[in-house]
Amino acid sequence: MDRDTLAAYDRGAAAFAEDWHTQPAPVDLHDIVTRFSIRGGWTVDIGCGSGREVAWLNANGFPADGFDASDGLLTEARTRYPSQQFARAELPALEGIAPDAYDNVLCETVIMHLDRALTAPSVRRLLDIAKPGGVLYLSWRVTDGADLRDAHGRLYAAFDAALVRAELSTATLLLDEEVISASSGKTIHRLVAAKH
Repeated sequence: MDRDTLAAYDRGAAAFAEDWHTQPAPVDLHDIVTRFSIRGGWTVDIGCGSGREVAWLNANGFPADGFDASDGLLTEARTRYPSQQFARAELPALEGIAPDAYDNVLCETVIMHLDRALTAPSVRRLLDIAKPGGVLYLSWRVTDGADLRDAHGRLYAAFDAALVRAELSTATLLLDEEVISASSGKTIHRLVAAKH
């Protein structure tokens, strides 16, 4: 994870969590998860932030754990959802998570916060933690041209979707689209892949 981005999330964890929890529910994400993920399958949210989607997954038939690189956001998640499981892990290593561990892997708008050189190994590792036959949902905020940083110092790396697709060449793509997010209003790219 980009160090300045991680510091921004740690520093502003409470404000970010409040913002996310007051946004409209991401019904488009929930629809995709419901359509493509394995219901009842063990699920992980990588980059779970303040835990909103982990709570939704657990309440909707996808028993889930959450992992994040930000200690501040994990504190928010544990405070908001004390009955859910949250732990620290950072892309691309995801230390402590075994290969072939989860039926469903969710990584919503996280990889754009990585240095571009870490994008490919992170995508490979996300697919690695899915079981054979498992489903990976991956999205990122689209940045055209050069990398940018927002007012908080968070990195938004610019990279071509072809880089991500290349790392998923051993999987079957079930969805590949660029859309405006229903919750944030930002342009995001979403991929769903089934691991062979």
